[in-house]
Amino acid sequence: MALVTLRILDGADRGRVYEELPTPITIGREEGNSVQLNDERVSRFHLKIQEDQERLVLTDLDSTNGTRVNGEDTHLRILRYGDMIMAGRSVILFGSPEQIAARLASLREAEDDSVGTVSDRSTGDSPLSHSLEFELGLSGSELPLGLLQTLTAPELPERLTPCQAAQLSELLEYLHLRIRHLLESVCGEAKGDRVTLEQRHWQGVLDLQARLALYLRSIGRPQE
Repeated sequence: MALVTLRILDGADRGRVYEELPTPITIGREEGNSVQLNDERVSRFHLKIQEDQERLVLTDLDSTNGTRVNGEDTHLRILRYGDMIMAGRSVILFGSPEQIAARLASLREAEDDSVGTVSDRSTGDSPLSHSLEFELGLSGSELPLGLLQTLTAPELPERLTPCQAAQLSELLEYLHLRIRHLLESVCGEAKGDRVTLEQRHWQGVLDLQARLALYLRSIGRPQE
């Protein structure tokens, strides 16, 4: 049985993380779904993710407004870690940071092999080589200067006054909306593994939006 991690990037439920859900998974507005979304544009039972022949397959359950994966309308789609699922106004990132990092690493190694280069595996025993931050920050075979100082995300300040919390929320909301506009401008190819942004940068944008969504939810619902 496959275990699936889903992160809600946008929509009423942004910031929610569903870790290691057993398949099959249903997503919709009705109670009884594995993931229940508070989105009036999402159908009662909108889509299903199931395992078949060691692949994870998304099926649209004849939803009213349809399902898109990486910007493309789809009814049936094999999912890959890092794919962006859109149902109604909700945007869902498929896969955990570790799973996405592993996929990026495999794509990088395949690209190196295709051009006859040898990847630097001297960091093979380092946790950085298995982290999303490492893969997103990778430039060729070199580790960019200053990357080690940016691997840990900053913590939210504590004991904010209502005014401070509102100001911080407004700032994060601004950044979140700017990223949303960028995501909406990106379309994946109907066939293939590419979008209009280079894959590493694309995943960096998605990961940043996931962090911002989590921050916004933490500010708006501190008791949750």
